[in-house]
Amino acid sequence: MPISFSDQAERSETEPRARELSKIAGLLRITLTLTLGLLAIWLIGDVLAVIFASALVAIVLHGLARMLRRHVSVIPYQGAVALVTVVILVALFSLGWYSGPAISDQFIRLKQALITQSGELRTHLSGSTLGQMVLDHLPSSLGGNAASNASLGSLGSGLAGSVTGLLSSVFGILGTLLVVLIAGLYFALSPAVYIDGVLRLVPTQHRPAARELMLTAGSTLWAWTAGQALDMLVVGMLSGIGLSLIGIPLALALGVVAGLCNFIPYIGAILGAVPAVLLGLSLGTHEALFVGILYCVIQFFEGNVLAPLIQRRAVHMPPALAILSQTVFGSILGAPGLILASPITAALLAMGDKATAPLEDENQTRRAVGEVTEEEEKEEKQQE
Repeated sequence: MPISFSDQAERSETEPRARELSKIAGLLRITLTLTLGLLAIWLIGDVLAVIFASALVAIVLHGLARMLRRHVSVIPYQGAVALVTVVILVALFSLGWYSGPAISDQFIRLKQALITQSGELRTHLSGSTLGQMVLDHLPSSLGGNAASNASLGSLGSGLAGSVTGLLSSVFGILGTLLVVLIAGLYFALSPAVYIDGVLRLVPTQHRPAARELMLTAGSTLWAWTAGQALDMLVVGMLSGIGLSLIGIPLALALGVVAGLCNFIPYIGAILGAVPAVLLGLSLGTHEALFVGILYCVIQFFEGNVLAPLIQRRAVHMPPALAILSQTVFGSILGAPGLILASPITAALLAMGDKATAPLEDENQTRRAVGEVTEEEEKEEKQQE
């Protein structure tokens, strides 16, 4: 039994002081961790984007392999991942073989048509005072006259460029995609190896909680990605069919663009509609108006009917938070940050929801701000 030479009064004074010092040390650790994380995002954000994209690919392959093993349990896990990968590659190759020439031809024609139409639109805007004002405030990357300013400092850009120069200059976009796919495949083949490797960096007493948070983020990303893929498919098909019925040329390519852009919530809907509206303007004002109405109807259906149905298992992401996350990650990482902002935010929200205790009364704040009355709350509970 240990012997203490301090009396009871001295221990009563030192124990509260030790607890206070322990709290301060905990706050300092959290602050240091957040600071290092933000510094890493600022300096090597492009590399982190590639790592996260690879993890997203791995989560998709892992989820499909687990679905396959539920129906065919005799297949080992690595065999299921390999089989899923082969099926995806064969499907993509078949699509490119049979529909690739038509799609590529439409995309080439779409690019030429958009260049022509944007030049005509710029000429039309230059003829009026209001249009000239719009061009003066529009960045040069979008066809305007305003010079684009770098959003990152020279130090961060230089360090990030030195680290990611291999990806950007030698490999290019296609090479980066190849790196993401290969790394994602290796992640999916042995996910426990990489998860345990990260857990070794976590203090022993926090490893069970860290493992649970990582698994929660993975399941949330799988639900979000699966739902988003279905959402993109439906939006692309509806856009292509609707544009062909209106009589807009290159409806197939425009439908593909609308579906792909829908991976980015809210902002992607605008990006997907712009090419179709520009082509509609080349045919006439009425056609452009019909195109705008079509995309509004599709997005209304997608936002109020389709997305709530297919994303009910994923974490709920408030619209304002989704748009702000796209702004923040887009300003830091550029186009990759804009594309990956929603899944990153979904994973962070799921981990935060798992790590924090729920509120005792979830409707207390809603009642306090007047968002819901007691009668409406009772009606909601009865409907549930």
